Amino acid sequence: MADAAGLETRRADLGSVEIAYADVAPAAGVAPQPVPVLLIHGFASNRGVNWIATGWTSTLSRAGYRVVALDNRGHGESAKLYRPEDYHTSLMAGDAIGLLDRLGIERAHVMGYSMGARIAAFAALEHPGRAETVLLGGLGIHLVEGVGLPLGIADAMEAPSLEVLTDPMQRMFRAFAEQTRSDLRALAACIRGSRQTLSRDEVARISMPALVSVGTRDPIAGSPHELADLLPRGRALDIPGRDHNLAVGDRVHKEGVLAFLAEHR
Repeated sequence: MADAAGLETRRADLGSVEIAYADVAPAAGVAPQPVPVLLIHGFASNRGVNWIATGWTSTLSRAGYRVVALDNRGHGESAKLYRPEDYHTSLMAGDAIGLLDRLGIERAHVMGYSMGARIAAFAALEHPGRAETVLLGGLGIHLVEGVGLPLGIADAMEAPSLEVLTDPMQRMFRAFAEQTRSDLRALAACIRGSRQTLSRDEVARISMPALVSVGTRDPIAGSPHELADLLPRGRALDIPGRDHNLAVGDRVHKEGVLAFLAEHR
């Protein structure tokens, strides 16, 4: 079975959860890079919306990278779970590492956006030998200070309809979840269960090269510079004029990531 972009949908049974993913080879005629890229999407999104439709998979493939993009538990075509405790960030980080295990990938550049960046940071901390680099998009100091999305987003998922919501952020995420045809009950559980932060000391233990990329008009992520300063090998990338949604596929974001990866092949 293929997704909307024509990429084959693959599935991995990780024991406690089944994960759907895409596995994209380096483009033909391009010298392959030695370390693949693992892509972890944000809340209410999926691999297609976050990474394929924005051109990330094709951009990385053309640069010679094997690209693995998964649907997080509760999202896309992966298993849907309905208890908040099933969405602890460490569990979702374990899914990402478990998928690498299943594919026989020893190390990867681990890249996430928004909630996916939180998962990537937990993966880098808890499984340090598996991340060649860590790339955190759409998440800055709120990895440490607060959790980005307000808890009211869960209530928005459980509202009877979009029309009854008046809060702009609640409306934005409910509309996005409907657009991505998400399981609203699973998303409510995810928001309630994945609200973990890292301490400053924990961030200081993420020792691999790290890039923190945030739009300059993003009110959700928090400062990329403050987070980068806590990371031993951290660097901040401002994505000019972009908000939380539009920064994902921005040209400056792509160019910055490609340049960073080229430094750490």
